[in-house]
Amino acid sequence: MGVTSLAFAIGILAWQLGATAPPHNGGWVACLAAAGLLAAVLLRGRSGLIGRAAAVLVLAAAISTGWAYAAWRAELRLSEALPGEWEGRDVVVTGVVASLPQDFERGLRFVFEVEESAAPLPPKISLAWYKGFRDEEMHMLPPLHAGERWRLTVRLKRPHGNVNPHGFDYERWLLEQGIRATGYVRPAPDNQRLDAFVPGFMYGVERLREGVRERFRRALPEGAYAGVLVALAVGDQRSIPPELWRVFARTGISHLVAISGMHVTMIAALFAGAVGGLWRRSPALALRWPAQQAGVVAGFVVAFLYCLLAGWGVPAQRTLYMLGCVAFALVLRRETAPGRVLALALAVVLVLDPWAVMAAGFWLSFGAVALLFLVSSGRLVPEGRLRGALRAQWAVTLGLVPALLVLFQQFSLVSPLANAIAIPLVSFVVTPLAIGFAILPLQMLADLAHAAFTLTMLPIDWLAELPWASWQQAAPPPWLAVLASLGCVWALLPRGTPARWVGLAMLLPLLLWAPARPTPGEARVTVLDVGQGLAVHVQTAGHDLLYDTGPAFSADANSGERILLPYLRAEGVRRLDSLVVTHQDNDHSGGAEAVLTGIPVAEVRSSLSQNHPARLIAGARHQPCVAGQTWDWDGVRFTMLHPGRAADDSPGSKTNDVACVLRVEAGGLSALLTSDIEAVSEAELLQGQAGQLASDVLVVPHHGSRSSSTAAFIAATRPRWVIFPVGYLNRFRHPNAQVWARWAATGAGMWRTDAAGAVSVHLAPGGPRFETARAAAPRYWHGR
Repeated sequence: MGVTSLAFAIGILAWQLGATAPPHNGGWVACLAAAGLLAAVLLRGRSGLIGRAAAVLVLAAAISTGWAYAAWRAELRLSEALPGEWEGRDVVVTGVVASLPQDFERGLRFVFEVEESAAPLPPKISLAWYKGFRDEEMHMLPPLHAGERWRLTVRLKRPHGNVNPHGFDYERWLLEQGIRATGYVRPAPDNQRLDAFVPGFMYGVERLREGVRERFRRALPEGAYAGVLVALAVGDQRSIPPELWRVFARTGISHLVAISGMHVTMIAALFAGAVGGLWRRSPALALRWPAQQAGVVAGFVVAFLYCLLAGWGVPAQRTLYMLGCVAFALVLRRETAPGRVLALALAVVLVLDPWAVMAAGFWLSFGAVALLFLVSSGRLVPEGRLRGALRAQWAVTLGLVPALLVLFQQFSLVSPLANAIAIPLVSFVVTPLAIGFAILPLQMLADLAHAAFTLTMLPIDWLAELPWASWQQAAPPPWLAVLASLGCVWALLPRGTPARWVGLAMLLPLLLWAPARPTPGEARVTVLDVGQGLAVHVQTAGHDLLYDTGPAFSADANSGERILLPYLRAEGVRRLDSLVVTHQDNDHSGGAEAVLTGIPVAEVRSSLSQNHPARLIAGARHQPCVAGQTWDWDGVRFTMLHPGRAADDSPGSKTNDVACVLRVEAGGLSALLTSDIEAVSEAELLQGQAGQLASDVLVVPHHGSRSSSTAAFIAATRPRWVIFPVGYLNRFRHPNAQVWARWAATGAGMWRTDAAGAVSVHLAPGGPRFETARAAAPRYWHGR
């Protein structure tokens, strides 16, 4: 059962990692699956060559079945896509609010299940409802609650996300959630609530979750850790601030603020024990049904309800299915092998959600439990609780290192100590109090839970401040992670296993991995996909420069935190030698503060105003951009071409008119980074820097706005390749059609980041080499 379930998972993973959706021919798959099943029935128990051939056939059938099942589910999900002709059009839709409404700085976000519409819409869409832009409109949104039926005028687009190397795949996440269109509510007189609550089991669960969340918010309006308690009670982690997530990551306790298997098991055990104890007190009940079985079934039912309340995440599902297997076996008086239980849970999770195999939580959850089974099963001599706990913590800490480095490019060195402190307090004090407050709204319970977590965080915060608290490195290739994982398993085998040190040695290639950098005299220029904004990473043999930092999406979210820092960490960049923030428009400077606080930066060049937060953080490291600045790194020449005067010396100028323009020369080639300059600045460049404008690669000014890219500027630059950094269906309609046509008329090769993802060009002798993120790692769901 265990090996077959693993083979089924491999088939699903093989499909999900496919570059594009290959033709689905179920005929041969069905034949192979049937042959495998027939072999399993007829040749069961056979030994020798026939038995081995039957086993191979069964495994091949399991892999094929997993592949075919994932393909079938993908076809069904992809068929629900929003038709392209309905993108960007207003449509009236009637439906039900199907999730907890999430408030953010500019409004609300929620999932909407469509019941009726004049257009062929997907059954589930994600909507934002924005507040007005004028002060008097800022509080005019109506109250919105899960389970309500509304008629709304919406404007939708097909699923689309930023695609960068090692970045979060938003389009995959939307596909897994069943969301096949995103959009926003348009101001319209027809927007109105039709029903206060629509009867439905899941609508009731979401309304209950919303009620518990609001109860915590009212009870702890100023609580620094109120968001953590909400996460422990109902699984809603979006109220936890980014700085707290950084502390959890550095100390390795992120799993404790999710609804983990430990929490579900604890709740199930508590109720199983209580029900079993009460059941034994009634002779009539005990004679009719054994108390142990009654307790186990009650514990499973409560665990199921808690998993629903907690948001139905993969760790919770895995634990619930394992508990279900145990409960089923006890009721039927069957023995249960841990490995078989875990394998069955794996199969059930993937049958219900074949996209779960692509989620980080899937690998970390099942991997941690498998490691615990590895080090705790089959021991001839029982060991004490303390020794067993230490062994388990060592197994999880060591065994998950490869997965953590692949997924997050870091792991905590203080995790064993931090977990030794946090696990008992969070699991046995904070979580029961939080759940108790969710059931029984006594202020004392909320206060005690918050005080207990505050006490827990005192040593955790201290550990997070240690400079060596976490190990960070570049994202390793998958084959190194597989090798290291095998080494970890070998090292964790029981005492007496020969050469266990070899297993630890197999970790070294993973820990010593470093990606290739350009050779001296060459440079790699990567225009990142940050939506409607700009961020460019320039890398030489020994230096790194970041040119602009993309937009801030809200007060709590920006491209620096979400895109740039993860990208730089995955690329192995531990410090920036220079940060250039070309001007203070949000789409160029919105991520600057996060970058400056998230990675060491040697110097900052900008046209920011004196009171801009990023400039204040930079302090003495800051110097203004001024034409004529030049420097050389590793045989690569950098030249600042604009502005002619520092921004501080040009009061009253438009921010675009003082934007920093940078020329990069490497390998006999050149790239021109033009920020948001407009026609006035282009004329200034033509007058003062005409001899340095000709370039091989050019990032188009102002995202292709009609205010830029004059005919004279295009003629002077004469690029062979141009890159448009634009957001998908952006509200400015960049690039302008006439501007696009002017550049196309030059015969230059053209890319746009909303279609290609991040665009990387290697400036080296023999001509530039281009790579785009969507082409380098294509997925069948991209653009569909």
